[in-house]
Amino acid sequence: MATYTLPELPYDYAALAPVISPEIIELHHDKHHAAYVKGANDTLEQLAEARDKDAWGSINGLEKNLAFHLSGHILHSIYWHNMTGDGGGEPHEKDGVGELADAIAESFGSYAGFKAQLTKAAATTQGSGWGVLAYEPVSGRLIVEQVYDHQGNVGQGSVPVLVFDAWEHAFYLQYKNQKVDFIEAMWQVVNWQDVAKRYASAKQRANNLLLAP
Repeated sequence: MATYTLPELPYDYAALAPVISPEIIELHHDKHHAAYVKGANDTLEQLAEARDKDAWGSINGLEKNLAFHLSGHILHSIYWHNMTGDGGGEPHEKDGVGELADAIAESFGSYAGFKAQLTKAAATTQGSGWGVLAYEPVSGRLIVEQVYDHQGNVGQGSVPVLVFDAWEHAFYLQYKNQKVDFIEAMWQVVNWQDVAKRYASAKQRANNLLLAP
């Protein structure tokens, strides 16, 4: 039995239009995300074979592949739920996300400052990558990370709560080479309710990171 499975979308292919077209959602989920799930499962099988045979010549490549595919699977699984056709705007207490709104203001000075930083981080990734809002458990604050591929340039222990996919397959069919336009449009579909739940959950698990005995 496979260790990882492709999650179902929480909405239909057209739910995020016109920000993201139905064609992109279908290809992105059914082809690209599915490939990361398969890649993670295949790599686990190859690592099991390496252990059985005590053959470690490919260990560096296998470990890199596992990180790549597993991180791709995890980030995409968050990505689908981070978006909704009824989303966008700024998080406010009246919408039940006041704790998240306060944390953003405390960590970045203002919502506008946070939005600018995450937009720039996502839009200026060199090649393929992500812009990520993450909870950093050592300081208890929110940080923005610029993730290369799926797994590079990440602070250890940080928990993603909002992710912007800046790979070309996420936007090229609709936005061509205008990555900045896609990232700007993404703010119209952010599901702040989902982000707030992820933030609250990350805070509850913060003590799981053991820095010293």
